[in-house]
Amino acid sequence: MKPAPFVYHAPRDLGEAIEALAEAGAHGKVLAGGQSLIPLLNMRLAAPEQLIDINRIEALEPFGIEGAGVRVGALARHSQVERSAEVARAQPLLRQALKLVAHPVIRNRGTVVGSLVHADPAAELPAVLALLDGSVRLARVDVVRDVPAGEFFTGPLESALEPGELAVSAYFPALPERTGTAFAEVARRHGDYALAGVAALVGLDDDLRVAVAKVACVGVGHVPITADVSEECEHRPASTVDWAGVARAVQDRTEPEADIHATAEYRRHLVGVLAVRALTEAARNAA
Repeated sequence: MKPAPFVYHAPRDLGEAIEALAEAGAHGKVLAGGQSLIPLLNMRLAAPEQLIDINRIEALEPFGIEGAGVRVGALARHSQVERSAEVARAQPLLRQALKLVAHPVIRNRGTVVGSLVHADPAAELPAVLALLDGSVRLARVDVVRDVPAGEFFTGPLESALEPGELAVSAYFPALPERTGTAFAEVARRHGDYALAGVAALVGLDDDLRVAVAKVACVGVGHVPITADVSEECEHRPASTVDWAGVARAVQDRTEPEADIHATAEYRRHLVGVLAVRALTEAARNAA
């Protein structure tokens, strides 16, 4: 199939892009990596009247360390961020998650910010942003706002991005010392969307006891499901924590639905298995 007709814009600076978006309003779509948008256009599941291609805006390309975290511009590709040693040192969960995103050919073109804006609850990066309490920076004419992850994802394929706004970057906070992360998921085939996935974060105190334990779950809710399970760890040394018991607490907070790929109960079972795996690995990385 071919997309419905649209007016094509190719702005070369951020101001021009924002003006084009303001003019288009609810009838405009932004093209960055296009790995989600182009298939939707071709199948006519999306039919914007105007398409704003931001790929020529150099100001949106940079990514790297900013303050106590990582700032990723709207045109930073998955593979670029994945390969960055600087980013991996500051926030290893980004590399751990990006390795699981689709296939290399997709990661070479797709963008980190684009994945966040697409807001697919089965995708890895929304869960990463939610677990880390990150934020997305949105810009429109004369207004720039940072929206925290807890407010950004509003439903399946829905975000706080308003008509006329452009997502210009995302911010992923770094973690304190003795904090480890991990990402585990199960898919029917390598590169497919996960049937279920769990991103985990474990922080240890000076005595190597678990002070913080959090997870974000993929594919078992309308938005990324986050759970703070620090209390369930009972401030015990990581090697003595009943991670299976902690995983059951995670399962209780999920809202899986059945589809053609898996039943709700199977997804909930996977969350338990993956939570044990991710939390154990995160605790090991913390130590």
